Amino acid sequence: VQLQASGGGLVQAGGSLRLSCAASGRSFSGYTMGWFRQAPGKEREFVAAVSWSGANTLYETSVKGRFTISRDNAKSTVYLQMNSLKSEDTAVYYCATKPGWDYSASANWDSWGQGTLVTVSS
Repeated sequence: VQLQASGGGLVQAGGSLRLSCAASGRSFSGYTMGWFRQAPGKEREFVAAVSWSGANTLYETSVKGRFTISRDNAKSTVYLQMNSLKSEDTAVYYCATKPGWDYSASANWDSWGQGTLVTVSS
Protein backbone atom coordinates (compact mmCIF):
# COMPACT_ATOMS: atom_id res chain seq x y z
CA VAL A 1 0.00 0.00 0.00
CA GLN A 2 1.32 3.40 -0.96
CA LEU A 3 -0.14 6.78 -0.10
CA GLN A 4 1.47 9.75 -1.81
CA ALA A 5 0.59 13.16 -0.40
CA SER A 6 1.28 16.40 -2.21
CA GLY A 7 0.22 20.02 -2.37
CA GLY A 8 1.89 21.47 0.68
CA GLY A 9 3.74 24.76 0.63
CA LEU A 10 4.08 28.22 2.06
CA VAL A 11 0.98 30.40 2.19
CA GLN A 12 0.02 33.61 3.95
CA ALA A 13 -2.57 33.63 6.69
CA GLY A 14 -6.03 33.81 5.18
CA GLY A 15 -4.92 31.98 2.07
CA SER A 16 -5.83 28.57 0.68
CA LEU A 17 -4.15 25.32 -0.28
CA ARG A 18 -5.41 22.00 -1.59
CA LEU A 19 -3.69 18.81 -0.52
CA SER A 20 -3.96 15.59 -2.50
CA CYS A 21 -3.21 12.01 -1.54
CA ALA A 22 -3.08 9.31 -4.19
CA ALA A 23 -3.44 5.70 -3.08
CA SER A 24 -2.07 2.66 -4.88
CA GLY A 25 -1.15 -0.94 -4.31
CA ARG A 26 -4.54 -2.43 -3.50
CA SER A 27 -8.23 -1.82 -3.82
CA PHE A 28 -9.57 0.86 -1.51
CA SER A 29 -13.16 -0.12 -1.99
CA GLY A 30 -14.98 0.40 1.27
CA TYR A 31 -12.07 2.22 2.90
CA THR A 32 -12.26 5.49 4.76
CA MET A 33 -9.58 8.02 3.90
CA GLY A 34 -8.40 10.75 6.19
CA TRP A 35 -5.92 13.45 7.04
CA PHE A 36 -3.83 14.00 10.15
CA ARG A 37 -1.28 16.67 10.99
CA GLN A 38 1.67 17.09 13.29
CA ALA A 39 2.93 20.51 14.28
CA PRO A 40 6.47 21.02 15.57
CA GLY A 41 6.76 19.80 19.13
CA LYS A 42 3.21 18.46 19.21
CA GLU A 43 1.55 15.09 18.85
CA ARG A 44 -0.10 14.04 15.63
CA GLU A 45 -3.77 14.99 15.54
CA PHE A 46 -6.77 14.04 13.46
CA VAL A 47 -7.97 16.59 10.90
CA ALA A 48 -10.68 15.06 8.73
CA ALA A 49 -12.03 11.82 7.31
CA VAL A 50 -14.38 10.79 4.51
CA SER A 51 -16.14 7.49 3.94
CA TRP A 52 -15.88 5.44 0.75
CA SER A 53 -19.09 6.86 -0.68
CA GLY A 54 -18.36 10.39 0.45
CA ALA A 55 -21.66 10.48 2.31
CA ASN A 56 -19.99 10.61 5.73
CA THR A 57 -17.38 13.11 6.85
CA LEU A 58 -15.77 13.94 10.17
CA TYR A 59 -13.77 17.05 11.08
CA GLU A 60 -11.64 18.20 13.96
CA THR A 61 -13.39 21.11 15.63
CA SER A 62 -10.82 23.78 14.80
CA VAL A 63 -11.03 23.15 11.04
CA LYS A 64 -14.80 22.90 10.67
CA GLY A 65 -16.07 25.45 8.19
CA ARG A 66 -12.57 26.10 6.83
CA PHE A 67 -11.43 22.72 5.54
CA THR A 68 -13.28 20.37 3.21
CA ILE A 69 -12.36 16.74 2.60
CA SER A 70 -13.42 14.98 -0.57
CA ARG A 71 -12.39 12.00 -2.65
CA ASP A 72 -12.34 10.76 -6.22
CA ASN A 73 -12.57 6.97 -6.11
CA ALA A 74 -11.87 6.63 -9.82
CA LYS A 75 -8.48 8.19 -9.12
CA SER A 76 -8.06 6.62 -5.65
CA THR A 77 -7.35 10.12 -4.40
CA VAL A 78 -8.45 12.09 -1.39
CA TYR A 79 -8.30 15.89 -1.21
CA LEU A 80 -8.20 18.42 1.59
CA GLN A 81 -9.24 21.91 0.59
CA MET A 82 -7.94 24.31 3.22
CA ASN A 83 -9.29 27.85 3.29
CA SER A 84 -8.83 30.75 5.70
CA LEU A 85 -5.56 29.26 6.84
CA LYS A 86 -4.13 30.30 10.18
CA SER A 87 -0.62 30.15 11.56
CA GLU A 88 -1.75 27.36 13.88
CA ASP A 89 -2.48 25.20 10.82
CA THR A 90 1.26 24.98 10.18
CA ALA A 91 2.19 21.30 10.31
CA VAL A 92 3.17 18.25 8.35
CA TYR A 93 -0.02 16.76 6.96
CA TYR A 94 -0.40 12.99 6.54
CA CYS A 95 -3.03 10.94 4.78
CA ALA A 96 -4.22 7.57 6.04
CA THR A 97 -6.78 4.86 5.36
CA LYS A 98 -8.85 2.43 7.37
CA PRO A 99 -11.43 -0.21 6.51
CA GLY A 100 -15.08 0.67 6.78
CA TRP A 101 -16.44 3.76 8.50
CA ASP A 102 -16.77 4.74 12.12
CA TYR A 103 -17.03 8.00 13.98
CA SER A 104 -13.76 7.45 15.82
CA ALA A 105 -11.10 9.94 14.82
CA SER A 106 -8.22 7.85 16.12
CA ALA A 107 -9.08 4.16 15.86
CA ASN A 108 -8.31 1.57 13.18
CA TRP A 109 -6.12 3.54 10.77
CA ASP A 110 -3.92 0.94 9.11
CA SER A 111 -1.95 2.68 6.34
CA TRP A 112 -0.10 5.96 6.36
CA GLY A 113 1.56 8.09 3.73
CA GLN A 114 4.55 10.35 3.97
CA GLY A 115 3.77 13.88 4.98
CA THR A 116 3.54 17.13 3.11
CA LEU A 117 4.55 20.34 4.87
CA VAL A 118 2.13 23.24 5.15
CA THR A 119 3.55 26.50 6.45
CA VAL A 120 1.24 29.43 7.12
CA SER A 121 2.94 32.77 7.62
CA SER A 122 1.27 35.47 9.67
